Amino acid sequence: MSLLKLLIFPPILMLSAFIGTADGYYEYRMDECVYSTSDYSDMVYLVSMSFNKVVELQFNSTEGKFVGVTEDGVKQAERLNKDQNLLQGLKASVDTVCRNNAQNNDLAVRDKTVLPKVKLSSVKQAEGNHPAVLMCSAYEFYPKKISVSWLRDGKLMTSDVTSTMEMANGNWYYQIHSQLEYTPKSGEKISCVVEHASSPQPIVKDWNPSMPESERNKIAIGSSGLVLGIIIAAAGLIYYKKKSSGRILVPN
Repeated sequence: MSLLKLLIFPPILMLSAFIGTADGYYEYRMDECVYSTSDYSDMVYLVSMSFNKVVELQFNSTEGKFVGVTEDGVKQAERLNKDQNLLQGLKASVDTVCRNNAQNNDLAVRDKTVLPKVKLSSVKQAEGNHPAVLMCSAYEFYPKKISVSWLRDGKLMTSDVTSTMEMANGNWYYQIHSQLEYTPKSGEKISCVVEHASSPQPIVKDWNPSMPESERNKIAIGSSGLVLGIIIAAAGLIYYKKKSSGRILVPN
């Protein structure tokens, strides 16, 4: 598991233009760099070409060629794939464009990052097929991009997981919440994993199936009240017996 990072470069590489006249034809190109490792070893350079909001063909540096999506896109891909100089230049963009910009971008952000505060708790279930619901929340983090996932005995869980989008707090920080519905099993280990640019290692919170702190507090308060009630009752009983022992009973 790793945090997916996406670089969408400025207009010099994101080209969009109207062609034709009042008919409003719209052609759009987007260049993206996608990676998940800190050494950029899995960097992929993507080029998407769209016409009237429909993606027609794409270039993937891993495959090293254009792939058509629509019927017209297939024809364009066949034509472009014949130009080896074009393909070699696009493949080289992984180094000449992606890695260079990714490094500069990461350095600019890394010294401004704020570590998220992560809380794992049990919540009441309103509806669903499972009896237990856990909520993993990350607060007060920056920058916005973050990944929250769940592990069960070390294996990634993808079903019965719902998450919010990153939400702005209004103070430059963000928050996100992820919910897991599951059926508890004896001896299992449930973990929430948060990955963020502020931490070189994933932040892992393991769920402790013992009673949550809030429940322990309720029981502690209840127990204290019960003990206090017993003490007051015992004191009242002793006082009553003392008063009774000083009386002389006279028959009517």
